[in-house]
Amino acid sequence: MNLNKFKSFLGPGPLITAAFIGPGTVTVCTLAGIRFDYTLLWALALSLIATLFLQELSGRLGIVTRMDLSQLLRNKTENKWNRYFVIVLILLAIGLGNAAYQSGNITGAYLGLGIFFNLPTWIMGPFTMQSGNLGIGILAAGLLWTGNYKRLERVLVGLVVLMSISFGFAAALTQPNLPTLFQGFIPNFSTEKLPTLVALIGTTVVPYNLFLYASLAQKQWKSDKELPSMRRDLWISIGLGGFVSMAILVAGAANPVQELETAQDIAKGLTRVFGPFGTYLMGFGLLAAGLTSSLTAPLAAGLVICGILGWNQNIQSTSMRVSMGTILLLGILFSSFGIKPVTLITLAQLTNGILLPLISGWLIWMSSKKNLLGVHALGFKGVLFGILIWGITLALGMKSFGAAVGWF
Repeated sequence: MNLNKFKSFLGPGPLITAAFIGPGTVTVCTLAGIRFDYTLLWALALSLIATLFLQELSGRLGIVTRMDLSQLLRNKTENKWNRYFVIVLILLAIGLGNAAYQSGNITGAYLGLGIFFNLPTWIMGPFTMQSGNLGIGILAAGLLWTGNYKRLERVLVGLVVLMSISFGFAAALTQPNLPTLFQGFIPNFSTEKLPTLVALIGTTVVPYNLFLYASLAQKQWKSDKELPSMRRDLWISIGLGGFVSMAILVAGAANPVQELETAQDIAKGLTRVFGPFGTYLMGFGLLAAGLTSSLTAPLAAGLVICGILGWNQNIQSTSMRVSMGTILLLGILFSSFGIKPVTLITLAQLTNGILLPLISGWLIWMSSKKNLLGVHALGFKGVLFGILIWGITLALGMKSFGAAVGWF
């Protein structure tokens, strides 16, 4: 198969993989492996099924209706007060939330870079600036500012492939016991695993990815006849993301470090397992994970903000550049000066706790409407499966909301 034919199998799906495999996912999957060996692989598989189902619905709605989710919410929500409530909620959860999490993306990328070399820290009076974080932020800003979507897509696809190779080799070097590994796909639940289980699913089922894929899918494919191509794109991309997540968990199971102070400890802890080579693989994987999320978080936030406010969503438009630039600037400031945006993160947790079940329920409901999707609407069995998936997102939402208000 030549390169052009291979590329025809892929659409914007790798951007979804790039978005959910970030420093947070690397840390959570590693901790799952350290604490519970392979026994939570089934939870990762469950999260991938939920993600694939919801992302397919978002892509289907985007292609058939020729609108992304933010435009559908604005145009198809008849009650104006419901519409205003949802608009404010989405702007808070995805706008401010992505700004807060962007700091972690940039910091995570630099921690991976720190495995190879350290860049200086500048003292500026009462302030301390991490030059490495600043450099990563400027690199992300430059790639987004060019406004060349195809170039950005190629960069992200390349990083995702390299990240997959890095984490895959790192997992293989641990020489996992295959019978024990396969037993990890058999559900095995205990109360002590609940927080980690919820975190594993929560790092994969990401609200802004639903908006991102619907927007990109309706730009990539022009008619419902191309729905099979969209589904193939998701199967390959989310399958690749699942492979990466599981490889990180498998490598984590071999990690002798029981507590992680920083994500950098992930790579350094493995030095005792398979020497510097494996450590460099994990360091590069962490760098790629942080950089890909640093690019997709502002892009997704920009598309959502512009879509829900009725602004131009062209990546080169002023509205998109201002929206993406604001997210990037806040992320660079927070990470470079070591500011912990606790208030923004708490607010994002609160709004995400409400938004995730709300959006997933709305997505399933809209996908069942024959007057909207015609023959492509969900049937009875699809709706029943959707209700099961919605129950998972409701549990995640309650956990996120409860953590933000201090209930658990």
